[in-house]
This record gives sequence, C-alpha cells and structure tokens, in this order.
Amino acid sequence: MNEMNQKISAIGVVPVIKLNNPERDAAPLAKALCDGGVPVAEVTFRAAGADKAIALMKEACPDMLVGAGTVLTTEQVDKAISAGAEFIVTPGFDPEIVAYCKEKNMPIYPGCTTPTDYHAALKFDLEVLKFFPAEQSGGLSKIKAMSAPFPMFKIMPTGGISLNNLKEYLSAPQIAACGGSYMVTAELIDSQNWAEIIELCRKSVEIVKEARK
Repeated sequence: MNEMNQKISAIGVVPVIKLNNPERDAAPLAKALCDGGVPVAEVTFRAAGADKAIALMKEACPDMLVGAGTVLTTEQVDKAISAGAEFIVTPGFDPEIVAYCKEKNMPIYPGCTTPTDYHAALKFDLEVLKFFPAEQSGGLSKIKAMSAPFPMFKIMPTGGISLNNLKEYLSAPQIAACGGSYMVTAELIDSQNWAEIIELCRKSVEIVKEARK
C-alpha cells in the first residue's frame, strides 16, 4: 500500500466529522482526537465551512491526517486541497472525481459497494475503497464475498460502525480501517465533551490492538 494508505491502516479507525461551528470546535476536537490516539479525521462537506474546519484542524495539530469527506464535485476537491486536506473520500464512485484526484496525486477513497464499482476502481489502480453505507449494504459478509473476485482491494467500511462491531470488522484481513462517527457525534461536539471523545478514541485504539493481535 502507498504511504497514506499505510498510515490510515496503522491507525485503524477514521472519525467521520460534521462540524457545525468550525471556528469554535475544530481546534479542540483535533486535539481531543490526537490525545485519544486517533490522529486522523474525515471532515464531511455535508456541513458548510468544511474547508475552514480542515484548515483549523491542521493548524491545531500539524501532524494529524485530515481529509475531506462527502466530496461530490471537483470544485470541492479544489477547496479541500486549498484547505490542506491530505485525502478525499466520496460516498459513491465518480470516475471524473477519481481521475481528477489521481491527476493531482491526491489519495482518494471512493464509495464502492457493487462488483461494478469494484471493477471501475480496478481501472484506476486504487488500493483501498470505502464501503458505504457498510451495515446497510450487507456488512462484513458482503465485503468478504466481494473480496473473492477482487482480492487486490483493502476496504474501509463506514456506516453503522460502533464499538460493538469494530473488532469484528478489523479482525477481517480485507479491512484496512473503519470509518465512524460514534466517537464524534453531533451531541458530543456541540456540547464540547472533549473528555468523552478522548475516552471513546482510546477505547477504539484498544479494540484496534486487540483485533490485530
């Protein structure tokens, strides 16, 4: 795997973040994630000001891996790159966006849940694919079934991941890392409960270690 894929896989979990108040919350959230041992974030463009949130998180924790999620257009790719994003995540497979990111040497994790998606990803020499929404799309059993004809891919499932099933997913050799919002819910962020976010991150890190023994 390339360097970015290796770094994300080594961490094992990727918090998926929707920030409603980036000026207030981005910096302390970044510090909380790093303090909890999870120095990575996918900042979703579902919220206005996602690019500002990315820039503020990178400023607060320069060594943190910060990427952009729910990217739907090449214009959003440009915004994310300008803000300092280090990877792009899309909910589905858009060949135009994938090609655009490849041209810019920007790591991209497109959402892929069907054989058609996987086959398209193969043509772009991708190594890690997002599987979204994971639980609703068949979960780990489908990921394992899809790996039979496509063993070259590692998968980053997102959607329905929690502390309860994190170990099950990470124990499978097909899984590079798991995306999730359970440690960065809107309630926790809006109430600025950084201590609970740190604790949930630490619990996640322990599960990653246990799953990969």
